[in-house]
Amino acid sequence: MKSKFLLILLVVLFSTVKSNAQFKNYIVKGGIQYQQVFPLSEYGATYSFLGRGFLNFEISNSVAFEIGAGYGQYNTVDNFNMYPTPDTLNHDVKTDIIPIDVRLKISPMPGKNWNPYFYIGVGVEHFKVNQKPDLNIPEYGEFDNGWTAIIPIGIGTEVKLSDNVLMDISGGATYPFSDKLNNFALESFNDASANVGIGLTFAGSDKCNTDEDKDGLTYCREEQLNTDPENPDTDGDGCKDGEEVDTYKTNPLNKDTDGDTLGDCDEIKNYNTNPLDKDTDADGLMDNEELNKYMTLPTNKDTDGDGLTDGDEVLKYKTNPKLADTDLGSINDGVEVNRGTNPLNPDDDLPKAPVEEAPKVGTVIILEGINFASGSSEISSGSEVVLEKALSTMKNSPEIFVEISGHTDSRSNYAYNMQLSKDRAESVKAWLVSNGIDGIRIETLGFGPDQPVASNDTEEGMLKNRRIEFKRTK
Repeated sequence: MKSKFLLILLVVLFSTVKSNAQFKNYIVKGGIQYQQVFPLSEYGATYSFLGRGFLNFEISNSVAFEIGAGYGQYNTVDNFNMYPTPDTLNHDVKTDIIPIDVRLKISPMPGKNWNPYFYIGVGVEHFKVNQKPDLNIPEYGEFDNGWTAIIPIGIGTEVKLSDNVLMDISGGATYPFSDKLNNFALESFNDASANVGIGLTFAGSDKCNTDEDKDGLTYCREEQLNTDPENPDTDGDGCKDGEEVDTYKTNPLNKDTDGDTLGDCDEIKNYNTNPLDKDTDADGLMDNEELNKYMTLPTNKDTDGDGLTDGDEVLKYKTNPKLADTDLGSINDGVEVNRGTNPLNPDDDLPKAPVEEAPKVGTVIILEGINFASGSSEISSGSEVVLEKALSTMKNSPEIFVEISGHTDSRSNYAYNMQLSKDRAESVKAWLVSNGIDGIRIETLGFGPDQPVASNDTEEGMLKNRRIEFKRTK
């Protein structure tokens, strides 16, 4: 009956597992163990053993939960000699044991071919005394049987034998809360045992090829990349780890792979810039500088189409990369640079631009080239050329009054854009007043995104919509 119980247990265990053994990244492992048991009781020890089967469930790479059961014998011999007895009589105590326990197994240093661990657990054990000494001594009592709680503890290691089999070597002890396993009790002396064991383990369902966070990367691949297998976007840049690795070739551990201060996913999905190159259009300016400082196009090296790259205009010639003719002298910057004239001085443009007449009442003029710091009403350097022209017109025609209006694109909060457009118009007025124009001649308005002159669906359109307009009112 006992051997049938053990056989059924092993069949159940083997039927629930598959090959492909491994130390981590599994869902379930199962196996069998043989333990040589060394009773620790009032009596001396004789040959004792335990056969055990178990299922092991991974909690993390270093922690597992194990449930097991087994059958064995706890055998001792009466060597007290409390009474004179002939040696020919039987002195042995033989007890069948069936332990059932759960264990927490900790593997602090899993290696490639071995996996050391320690364990501690709790459980219950059924014991039944089948033989006691052939001595007519009252202390032996009747044959004992029943259940007791147990605490198993120990250390061990798994050793990889092949791709689908592990050998398990362990040593430990079991403490029962009973002193009746040897059918004899002394006060404060429970019938514990030590053990050494060897067994075979077979891994179950493979966790390695699962994708729990649905990011397109398997569990094992994420471990190789050091990404978080439970977070589809490890670096929080808005793109899944699998997209970054396989499609965009960006670093899933760094939200800004090229170091231009723009998030990888923003570059891919919002700006159409290259997340692997901090200067997508190779004009000498980083993508974030073009978007946030100079308001030029990071995907077009010559935003104003004057034949000069944006980087050369900003860094070399100090011209306005958003205005083809910085000095408004009728010849664009590229032509002036190529022929040797100064793109910042309209007097050397050929032919010279005619002197403008004062605009008529109701005329609207878009002042291209007035730039502001990103999200600010502070006028950027390089805008003075355009402002000087407006200043000259108002000084030469003191009879005119104007309305200055600010406009934005549709990005950001509506109320914020309305206030920003008004503040920028006020900044232009303040500049003119500081240069001698009577403030009573100037009215300011902010229209925010309400009066676009181009589509807000493209960078070019939004660039045109961010503008300052002058309108003569009388």
